[in-house]
Amino acid sequence: MSAPRSRRTARGVGAVARRTVSGLSVGGRRVALDVWLLLQATASATAAWLVARYVFDHPAPYFAPITAMVALTANLGERGLHAIRLLQGVLLGLLVGQLVLAALGKGPGTMALAVFVSLATARALRSAQVVVVQAAVSSILVVALGNQANGVQRLVDALTGAGIALVFSQLLFPPEPLALLRRAEAAALHAIADGLTTLADAIDQDDDGLAHQSVGELREVLDHLLELRRVGRTDTRVTRRVLTWRAKVVVREKENAEHLDLLGASCLMLARLVASADSDTRGRLQEPVRGLTDVIASLAGGLDDRDVRRRAADRSLELATRITAETAGAAASDRTFLAYGLRTVATDIVTFAGVDLTDTLEAIRAGALDQRVPPAKMPPGRLHRWAGRLLGRSRRLRGRARRSSARNGPSKERS
Repeated sequence: MSAPRSRRTARGVGAVARRTVSGLSVGGRRVALDVWLLLQATASATAAWLVARYVFDHPAPYFAPITAMVALTANLGERGLHAIRLLQGVLLGLLVGQLVLAALGKGPGTMALAVFVSLATARALRSAQVVVVQAAVSSILVVALGNQANGVQRLVDALTGAGIALVFSQLLFPPEPLALLRRAEAAALHAIADGLTTLADAIDQDDDGLAHQSVGELREVLDHLLELRRVGRTDTRVTRRVLTWRAKVVVREKENAEHLDLLGASCLMLARLVASADSDTRGRLQEPVRGLTDVIASLAGGLDDRDVRRRAADRSLELATRITAETAGAAASDRTFLAYGLRTVATDIVTFAGVDLTDTLEAIRAGALDQRVPPAKMPPGRLHRWAGRLLGRSRRLRGRARRSSARNGPSKERS
């Protein structure tokens, strides 16, 4: 085997290994993020079963833990709403089933009519899908069992499960709008970094197949961006229930997150340009593409860290200004278009990191990094907030004690 071929084989094996490790790390990150939520769902189902079994003396309380578990496995930020919807569906189905059963008895058409009426009523009320399904299921159980006591017991179970789910989702582990948004941002950034890693491997190996594969991977980033938009809409509802200063932080982060759409689009365009470029032109892009990939990966793992964002902005600006300097005055060519693509990706990274877009563009044109605007301050952590509240409360108590002693002092002297 010739030396060039052996080197290319080694690079191919290395690329496969990197993609395998990347896939495993993505799976590991997903499991790590979900373990805590799965533990909450497990604990809520267990608590609902214990309450229904030993407090309400239900010998087989299967529906209480089911309701709690289904509610807490909904999307973050929607778990409390999901519990309420489950309860609405159960109430509607029980009501329709009991009315149809009382009117027709246990005739052959009772089941069909109960299911149809419950589905039609839920649809007419423009209910969510989970309400429609639960209404139909509840009406089926009422008619199939034909026992009013079972319907009442099912209602008690539904109330128990929904109540436990609300305690877990709204009191013990309330939704954090910023955490929800950061989680969706991190997933999108990891997907973009994986696509760019494949693109860098394609440049390194001069492999057209890998280049087209990177285009496909970056097109799939759209799914993560759709999830980010859904989380943004959820955060709009959740933010109304948080403190004003935290709501402002969430709004600022949502504005930054909107630039991920542009970053995903610019990375996809860069991959398409690389896939259509010749070997010599694309070979010069390996270092900047690797650099931008590292920046995006670091951002994905440190969205809560101001220093990570600042370093990402600095590194991206450095790459963008270098690319601008190298292509200044050059005639239009594939290399020039690729340089513009790289600069656009770098610009979108800097803007997402928290730098104003106008200042970013001006800094890139001027080649001066001193015009960089530092990222916005991150909110304090939960422990920090608790400590701040305790400190503020102790200060208020000391102030009240001083005012009380000042008022009582003169009266004692007069007596």
